[in-house]
Amino acid sequence: MTETLLSSTFSTFQALPFSDRCHLVWQRGDHLLIGVSPGNSYFSHLRIAQLVRWGRQFFESVDLVHADLHVDTQFAAFGYPADQARRRAAKETKTTRRRIERGVELAGRSGVGVHALSEFADTPAYRRLSAEVAQALAEDEDFRLATEGMAAGFLAARLPAGQAPSAEQLAAGVAYIAAELPFFLDTPSLLEVPTSVSCYHVELPLTPVLFGRDRGLRAAPGQGYAVVRPRDVPQLPRVATAA
Repeated sequence: MTETLLSSTFSTFQALPFSDRCHLVWQRGDHLLIGVSPGNSYFSHLRIAQLVRWGRQFFESVDLVHADLHVDTQFAAFGYPADQARRRAAKETKTTRRRIERGVELAGRSGVGVHALSEFADTPAYRRLSAEVAQALAEDEDFRLATEGMAAGFLAARLPAGQAPSAEQLAAGVAYIAAELPFFLDTPSLLEVPTSVSCYHVELPLTPVLFGRDRGLRAAPGQGYAVVRPRDVPQLPRVATAA
């Protein structure tokens, strides 16, 4: 990773673009994508506000996308009846959306979009990218193993220590991740921006596959990835809002 040291009044995070190419995309400063996972306590409204305010210092625009596809499938795979799984998923998704909107409001920044993943499901770009992901899962062993490893890592938080996910649970996790992958592959096509950096607070098992190899399914040239993680800094100052 190439560390980018970003200093300013609100330098609450450090960015580590994955590769030299990702670093060049970062330096262009066109667009930052923040993906928010439902049920992940890392994404408090305050953390989201900090991310947005920090990101707008370096990027022309910022968008947040939260997952709302296959959330019910995961609950079902853990034994919830279908109706209850749908209700739990809807509640979790709604809570996540409120948290994002509250964080964006607290940040007090313009040029910030908030989207549910399902908003893109019927667009030509998303369908094309989803088809590429499905083909890679069927034909590219390195890609499939990395995706399954990423799914197993996320599922581990819901399982007893040391217990591996069942085949059904793993399939649900892979479906959930596959729905998000178009934004790691080609956000510029999805959001009509010149270039984009997708960020998360840890490096994901799929990062070397999508951004580090010279064959198979890879991120588009205008797509970058960076680990963006918190620094130890004072709390975000309050932003005055209209009553």
